[in-house]
Amino acid sequence: MKPIAPSARLAEVRYEIRGALARRARDMEAAGTPIVHLNIGNPGRFGFRAPAHLVDAIPAHLTHSDGYCQEQGIDEAREAIVARQHARGVADVDVDRVFIGNGVSELIDISLRALLGPGDEVLLPSPDYPLWSASTVLNGGRPRYYHCAAANDHLPDPEEMERLITPRTRAIVLINPNNPTGAVYPRALLERIVTLAARHDLLLLSDEIYDEIVYDDARFEPLAPLAGEVPCLSFSGLSKVHRACGFRIGWMSLSGDRRRTAQLRDALQLLSALRLCANVPAQWAVRAALEGPDTIGPLLRPGGRLHAARQAVLNGVAASRHLQLVAPRGALYAFPAVRADTLPTFDDSEFALRLLEEEGVLLAPGSSFNVEASRHLRLTLLPEPDTLRDVFARIERVLDRMSETASHCTRRSA
Repeated sequence: MKPIAPSARLAEVRYEIRGALARRARDMEAAGTPIVHLNIGNPGRFGFRAPAHLVDAIPAHLTHSDGYCQEQGIDEAREAIVARQHARGVADVDVDRVFIGNGVSELIDISLRALLGPGDEVLLPSPDYPLWSASTVLNGGRPRYYHCAAANDHLPDPEEMERLITPRTRAIVLINPNNPTGAVYPRALLERIVTLAARHDLLLLSDEIYDEIVYDDARFEPLAPLAGEVPCLSFSGLSKVHRACGFRIGWMSLSGDRRRTAQLRDALQLLSALRLCANVPAQWAVRAALEGPDTIGPLLRPGGRLHAARQAVLNGVAASRHLQLVAPRGALYAFPAVRADTLPTFDDSEFALRLLEEEGVLLAPGSSFNVEASRHLRLTLLPEPDTLRDVFARIERVLDRMSETASHCTRRSA
């Protein structure tokens, strides 16, 4: 009998954040080896908890949560999202243009399914959060990558972006603050990208799940107010700013010219209805989150845990003989690179496997984020600062061993 073959589209899909390395780590843990997990930005794994006012909102409304809700989400939650968008200067958002999903991940898939036909193209950052690439491919589209290189502080070049546009291009994806690099896009850059989208009649898709997580003097600029009449879908949720990943609640709001976006809005509603609705109990936490006290700010300022963790990473890179880093200005990750002068040949996947097996540290190689010839590593800033200091000592040991082996091979070949 023939084996049941999966979809050919999966051959182009990668999600190594939870892939082979993570499976190997589980096997090692099952055999008794302790592993430091730095591969996923999951606050609950590192002792963070959702704020009490979010948690309390759920049992208070359980008697209203037994049935399906309207496919776009409960009114109370969508009204709170509308109020947030209005406060940011997005006047044309109303409850009919807000969609709540089981995390932003589901909404990314729905938005691209609503938009793409076979062979349509989407401009994506490289590095990207790989779910964007996967959802593009799985919905029949083709990723076209614009570079966000460390040499340019991991910021895109609008001129390069424009050169990638073809008659098949439908949308531009922005991730700001950025996962995996921690870049925060300045207003002037965003305005140039809006102009680009307007000139070529493209939809803007702005992943802003880390919108309130910025460090030092960095300032987050939401895209929709700058986009104005240019069609824009903005994404956010409870998982990162409010440390409630397990609630699985995200949202997207559609802004821009209503005549141009009417059919897209209806398509989004149809796809929302086909999956019935998002998790109802956790939706009651949305208003509490958006109208409640700021609980992320104290973690980001001097004396806060995330501020101290980021500083531990900066110090670890500064003390390293092998690493260099564009300091993350936002989000929950750092994206250091291995220097070419100490390790001219370097395979980030090989290194990540060695780090796991030799030192018990699991992180994501940069190539997992659709970067060609990557020398990068992504690690989360969520562990305690002392843990991160220890991790960098382990990273340095593996890199030292790799450098010594490379030097020995060079001497022998000479």
